[in-house]
Amino acid sequence: MNKYFNITAHCKPDQHYMVSLDTRLLAIKEMVDNGAYFTINRARQYGKTTTLWALYHYLRRDYHAVFMDFQEFDDAKFADGMIFSVSFAKKFLKNLLDNIMIKSADLEAACNELKKNAYYGNPYFSLQELFEHISNICACADKKLVLMIDEVDNASNNQVFLDFLSQLRALFIKRDVSATFQSVILAGVHDVKNLRRKLRPEDEHRLNSPWNIAADFTIDMSFSAEEIAQMLQEYDSDHKFGMDVNVMSELIYDYTAGYPYLVSRLCKILDEQICGAAAWTAEGFLEAVKILVSDKNTLFESMTAKLSQYTELKDIIQAILFTGRSISYNALDPVIDMAAMFGFIKNTHGLVTVANRIFETVFYNMFLTSSELHNTEIYKEAVRDKSQFIENGHLNMERILARFVMHFDELYGDQPDSFKEEDGRRYFLLYLRPIINGTGNYYIESRTRNMERTDVIVDYNGEQYIVELKIWRGNSYHERGEAQLAAYLEHYHLTKGYMLSFSFNKNKEIGVKHVMVGEKLLVEAVV
Repeated sequence: MNKYFNITAHCKPDQHYMVSLDTRLLAIKEMVDNGAYFTINRARQYGKTTTLWALYHYLRRDYHAVFMDFQEFDDAKFADGMIFSVSFAKKFLKNLLDNIMIKSADLEAACNELKKNAYYGNPYFSLQELFEHISNICACADKKLVLMIDEVDNASNNQVFLDFLSQLRALFIKRDVSATFQSVILAGVHDVKNLRRKLRPEDEHRLNSPWNIAADFTIDMSFSAEEIAQMLQEYDSDHKFGMDVNVMSELIYDYTAGYPYLVSRLCKILDEQICGAAAWTAEGFLEAVKILVSDKNTLFESMTAKLSQYTELKDIIQAILFTGRSISYNALDPVIDMAAMFGFIKNTHGLVTVANRIFETVFYNMFLTSSELHNTEIYKEAVRDKSQFIENGHLNMERILARFVMHFDELYGDQPDSFKEEDGRRYFLLYLRPIINGTGNYYIESRTRNMERTDVIVDYNGEQYIVELKIWRGNSYHERGEAQLAAYLEHYHLTKGYMLSFSFNKNKEIGVKHVMVGEKLLVEAVV
């Protein structure tokens, strides 16, 4: 069977091209060896289930691992403590006994005792009795038991689950005198300590001790460029394309920051939609990015739903993208903590930034294609102008700047300066969007995004255009900006760049001109 890139369910090393998890598994096993109770909490489609399955097989050398999935428990199973206890006991016994080849007489007896209560209708069988039986099983087993539960978020908004956590905690605390699991591993978007966020405000009385025994899970589950390169090397060895593995792995990492689903999805697009050796080039990669950010998938749909559900998340993402405002990363801020938990943002040198370029582009597209923005005059002008900006498949960025300057001055020239400073970037991107839509793509270079300077990187038909958006702060600042842009062009191996300045000087000269900085040609527009 030929291997392929997988984006559904969990990845299997013998079937799928995947990053090696060995380093992560070793680090997690150290936590298990130390008797930790913790949650592998990461954003959606971050490789949690794949990691759990790999960990399950990895731990079985030294432990009896019991792997359960709360997605298999429908809502009725959480109706009350007895129903849940019976359902949990049945699933627990099946998963345990299916994977123990040789059972001692004591273990058989302990399991049969639990089975008798769970399967044959003890009307008083509850969480307390469930955990008493589990303790007996742990005492009789020839290896220590590790409990692993996936998709705990599915169960977290009800009292039965909280009671289950309370009982689990109580048993775990008494493990010096009463046998219990060596380790408990929960997996979900929420950590055990912030599952409370899923509860309604009126349910605050439920919040108590279940939250204070969980260890922090700090193991990095994103993929490094080196790990991506190892995966691509295996793929290229099978297909003999002769790709530049290091170049491709760096490109993939630069755009995804190692987000597992995005890495696999891009590779799958390159392999199955673009195809062949030409796919694994910079041009092929940019085409894959264009396909991905236009894709309708469960991850992007979940992101959209979260922004609709939590307006404070939408506000902070918009502030980062459009105002250039620097926001200090404070993990105690509930909005920042929530945005990080969902994988939308990250801590970059103490400041909040969007997690990766793909997410950033998806967010921009989300905000810039809303019906409200489509009704703005600058967007309508772009739609009317768009046919004049493409020449033999190439984007005429200079003409785009010239037309934008004209329209912006006509439409917003009499607006207060605060309007121009806060909304100028938004309107340029709104003008740009319908022009490149369907063929090109863009992202904002996070290293240069601030209140005074932002670099927009436009990818169109395999070509890149760098447009610096800046606020006019005088000649000396402008000259420094020219030098910075020229250096940035050198980094991208380009000879031509573009600068759009929003000036509040009443004596400004609106229009477009050419400036040479060394060997670099800068097309400068002032509005």
